[in-house]
Amino acid sequence: MNNNKHQSSSSLNEEVGVLKRREIEAEVLGPLLRKIEQQLGRTKTRALLQETIIDIAKQQGAELASRSGNPTLGSFASLKEPWIRGGALEIDVLDKSETEYSFNVTRCRYAEMYKKLGLEDLGSLLSCARDFNMATGFNKRIKLRRTQTIMDGASHCDFRYTIRN
Repeated sequence: MNNNKHQSSSSLNEEVGVLKRREIEAEVLGPLLRKIEQQLGRTKTRALLQETIIDIAKQQGAELASRSGNPTLGSFASLKEPWIRGGALEIDVLDKSETEYSFNVTRCRYAEMYKKLGLEDLGSLLSCARDFNMATGFNKRIKLRRTQTIMDGASHCDFRYTIRN
């Protein structure tokens, strides 16, 4: 742990791994979000959650870019270890170059964890929704195309990152 009063998201992710962090967050946020849904309704609650997650993901991406010192697609790809630590994700890399980073996730323990906690309906918002905005926060020229996720019932997640000049 560093000596700062507030540890950055990125350093905490590296210390405990993202899967463990998401589990801890979900154990608190899940019941809280269910209560908020009772008060505000599902639509308003989900909109607030989505807006918050987008802001957090962009900030985390910017923190990663700052720490990397070189916000290229290659450096972005090299920083994924905390997200896959301990088998959290099983991936098949299809292409890794200076302009494209493509892979399929064939097993997602994040989806398994949200299901175990009874939060599978929130998993996409709490985890998957971060992917697009984290990339944008890291480097506005990095774009993600993903058409399916295990979290939403597909056989695999298809991540296709590209960087534009």
